[in-house]
Amino acid sequence: MERAGKPRLKFLIGGALIVTAVIYLIASSMSANAQYYYTIDELQARGGDPSGRSMRVLGAVIGDSIEYDPQTLTLRFTVANMPADTAEIERLGGLASVLHEAVSNPEATLLDVVYVGPKPDLLRNEAQAVMTGKVGEDGVFYADELLLKCPTKYEDTAPESAGE
Repeated sequence: MERAGKPRLKFLIGGALIVTAVIYLIASSMSANAQYYYTIDELQARGGDPSGRSMRVLGAVIGDSIEYDPQTLTLRFTVANMPADTAEIERLGGLASVLHEAVSNPEATLLDVVYVGPKPDLLRNEAQAVMTGKVGEDGVFYADELLLKCPTKYEDTAPESAGE
């Protein structure tokens, strides 16, 4: 009778070790991939990330600052500080309003950005930029990834409400 219990105990211990390993891998993967969106004010208060890890930053593109070199695919532009909290953005009148205010504010905190790659079609004044990269020693944000959201792009083509 004692021999029948030993294989079952080994099976339970082995199963518990496998479940523990799977839970650990899931938890470590999620924490490694989780990235918080920093505002420019938060990023400058931190002084970048001294550990050299990639950071994700939000900003409003200032259209007059856009410079693109098609030979080297180097894109340079400046972004203005804007809130990262969706509830606050809605409270302030929506994304288009917040982006316009950020770009128009002469006292906004600014961040210079360099991105190497094709120039995105949505790169324009008052676009929301979501950039992943690192702050260089020169204070410039070197973006590895650049995502843009332009809320005014679709305003003219929005369908009329059905009740009108």
